[in-house]
Amino acid sequence: MAMPFVFVADEAFPLRRNMMRPFPGHNLTPGQRVFNYRLSRARRMVECAFGILASQWRLYRRVLGVSPEVAQVVVKATCILHNFIRWHSADEEDPSSTALGCRISPRLEATMPPEKCWLSAPPTLEYIISEAPPTLEFIIMEEESEELREVEEESEELREVEEESEELREVEEESEELREVEEESEELREVEESEELREVEEESEELREVEEESEELREVEEESEELREVEEEHHVQPGGKPLSRSKTKQTFLKKRRAKKSFTCTQCGKSLATKQRLERHMRVHTGEKPFSCDQCGKRFSQSSHLNVHVRIHTGEKPFTCDQCGKTFLSSSKLKIHLIVHMKEKPYSCSVCGKSFSRLRYLHGHEKTHTGVREYMCFECEKTFTTAGSLKLHQRIHTGEKPYKCSHCDKRFSRSANLRSHERIHPGENPHVCHQCGNNFTTKQSLDVHMRIHTGEKPFTCDQCGNGFTTKRSLESHMMIHTGEKPFTCDQCGKRFSRSSHLNVHVRIHTGEKPFTCDQCGKTFLRSSNLKIHLIVHMKEKPYSCSVCGKSFSRRHHLHAHEKTHTGVREYMCFECEKTFTTAASLKQHQRIHTGEKPYKCSHCDKRFSQSSSLKRHEMIHPGEKPHKCDQCGKSFSIKHDLKIHMRIHTGEKLHVCHQCGNNFTTKQSLDDHMRIHSGEKP
Repeated sequence: MAMPFVFVADEAFPLRRNMMRPFPGHNLTPGQRVFNYRLSRARRMVECAFGILASQWRLYRRVLGVSPEVAQVVVKATCILHNFIRWHSADEEDPSSTALGCRISPRLEATMPPEKCWLSAPPTLEYIISEAPPTLEFIIMEEESEELREVEEESEELREVEEESEELREVEEESEELREVEEESEELREVEESEELREVEEESEELREVEEESEELREVEEESEELREVEEEHHVQPGGKPLSRSKTKQTFLKKRRAKKSFTCTQCGKSLATKQRLERHMRVHTGEKPFSCDQCGKRFSQSSHLNVHVRIHTGEKPFTCDQCGKTFLSSSKLKIHLIVHMKEKPYSCSVCGKSFSRLRYLHGHEKTHTGVREYMCFECEKTFTTAGSLKLHQRIHTGEKPYKCSHCDKRFSRSANLRSHERIHPGENPHVCHQCGNNFTTKQSLDVHMRIHTGEKPFTCDQCGNGFTTKRSLESHMMIHTGEKPFTCDQCGKRFSRSSHLNVHVRIHTGEKPFTCDQCGKTFLRSSNLKIHLIVHMKEKPYSCSVCGKSFSRRHHLHAHEKTHTGVREYMCFECEKTFTTAASLKQHQRIHTGEKPYKCSHCDKRFSQSSSLKRHEMIHPGEKPHKCDQCGKSFSIKHDLKIHMRIHTGEKLHVCHQCGNNFTTKQSLDDHMRIHSGEKP
């Protein structure tokens, strides 16, 4: 019976019917260990095969927009072409090397037809799988079978060793070895050493202070002693050119690490010491034995806990010698120094973009390949990095570990906390060199600079409008979708933005927080106050190019220009009347709907326009603030005073185009036109 195709995955993925993953945990049976070894070996072979193909053929660096049948043909074709090229350009010394760098076993090579060797797919892709038995579909080479048998034997020996209780003897031996290491360290301190050796000694001193890493200390000291002997041999040779210290150390460490290597049975990663393997296994088991006594946060390594404690104490021992900025750890200082060097040595092979750190490049390359291997099990959203997934999960858990020391406000990200803390001292370190405005974050400055450059990188795919920020685009999209998620609990009116709802609520509460410092008038919005201040300045900077009329606001000028062009793009679907602005159409539609949202606080009379309500409310107190300076007559609104002034000036702006008579008001002209039309209202 043929074995079905499955996905070979690691522990980051869930167990499904079409997916194979390793057994979790530390105390596994020999059979489970063998299974994990075989599965990790198969996964590495597949990853290596695809990685080599992707490095040679660009089409594997992006999503294949073809059918599964065509995709199979593409994979086979690239394998054949790649094998053909390697077959004809291979070294004579290594003729058994295949296109993907995999050596074929002698038994399998003998079964392959010599005239069609290059047509066969690599062992990890097609040919070897077809020859494998159903239960070992992933691994079929004789060398791997031999290694698996060795793993089984080692597992049997390990079980026998675990049954023997020799913990006391091992502790005594480790104590004796530790004393020997301390004596050797004392002798090494008396010898004049280079700067690099002193750094190793300081690291050894720190490791000795930590009881959990005593075994690693012994390994480091042994390496230091052997390294010194190797250096002496290289430097003492007569007539020979002495090697540099860095080359000597690199050669020595490679040989030693190759000799002493510990492999993780879960993921196949190799580590130099047993202690590092134990620390690495905590990644799979989730064990975090070190706990912070301040906040209770747990860590898998004591060094991570020591760095975390500095957050509570405020200690930042590592200082940049160029700008004076301080950091919690030396690794963050090294990353910061790249900013001053302005070096970006890592470049993307697809788009050419450069990065200062290798992991930034790896994260960027995932945007081209479309790989998003981290998934949230709550909402199934995927991410390219584990850090992004961790930040996202705080949305579901509600965790906000970062607390402001001034106002006790909490945040889910440290960057948000840093931005918030600048509010209290009023710190605005980022300055615009064009207008002089200050900003708390560089991101705010970058967004502001788009005002000067005119850049609008976010475009609506519905109407083509451009926006400077993604948030503005998302708010704009609600116009097309009609979404209004924010509702007023007083009148039930809905809004697309929370800021619009907050302003609307002030209508019910009567709050007008913005006051003019010249006349004392109050306003709901700061924008209304800014518009009002133009009245006191008496500036009209916007002029019509056709008739020369000036306006205090730009959109008033745009509305006026439509009177010359005749453009009236807003139409009422009830009566087909057209308007130049959306606000005019909205007010007109209240005639058909009968809506009168503005209510008089004295007599409960309602109006469709706020200006009509203002005029009406002047009737109750009898207020008539507008007085004619010619005859002394008073008016409640300024518009009535302007019409009255035409009596004194003799101005008659409205002309009948049939008989030529002039009138002071448009209403009088309309009454006169009924004489010519014969209309009787």
